[in-house]
Amino acid sequence: MIDGLLFDKDGTLFDFRVSWGRWAAGFLADLARDADHARSLGQAIGFDAATLTFAPDSPVIAATAADIAAALAPELGGISVAELTERIDTTAGAAPMSEAVPLRPLLSGLRSRGLRLGLATNDSEAPARQHLAAHGITECFDFISGYDSGHGAKPGPGMCLAFAHGLGLQPARVAMVGDSRHDLQAGRAAGMRTVAVLTGIAKAPELADLADVILPDIGALPGWLDAQAA
Repeated sequence: MIDGLLFDKDGTLFDFRVSWGRWAAGFLADLARDADHARSLGQAIGFDAATLTFAPDSPVIAATAADIAAALAPELGGISVAELTERIDTTAGAAPMSEAVPLRPLLSGLRSRGLRLGLATNDSEAPARQHLAAHGITECFDFISGYDSGHGAKPGPGMCLAFAHGLGLQPARVAMVGDSRHDLQAGRAAGMRTVAVLTGIAKAPELADLADVILPDIGALPGWLDAQAA
């Protein structure tokens, strides 16, 4: 039985390519001196603005804002990592997110089953809350944590354990739902079930060894939950 679901945000609640491809193209264009510099910045974070695609190892996929800033800083003389991190957080909070599936009815339905819901993202907490609020789903979550909320970043288990312990749940009765290996590694390290979804960059073979189940998107969760209870 499952008592709680802990969701990643980008690539899980929101379609990664659509949401963050547009943000990255605009952010890098604003930073760059010219088109060639914009391409160099994109290469530093594994992003191609022409196609709005990310390399599998891009820090934008699963790393933190500080990690993205550290990758860009050598290409931007005179801007500190701390200043760049702040600029990333400010612009990211306003980035338009594209829902992977209609979120409010799905999350409301999951809550009606008696499930506790949480968010564990390697994004900063402030922009994460902005994204949830923009889609009217903040109140669907009992727990919201970013990498800067005091529980560490994924693939460490800190956010997962904080969710379980804070709500009095047994980790073994919680499922970590995410689109990256970092998400699934964090869930496994915390002793949770792991559910992979394919609305991020990673393909099924890249996630299979860490996932208890692979779903096309989080819209398939109710069916999976029904199967667990059968």
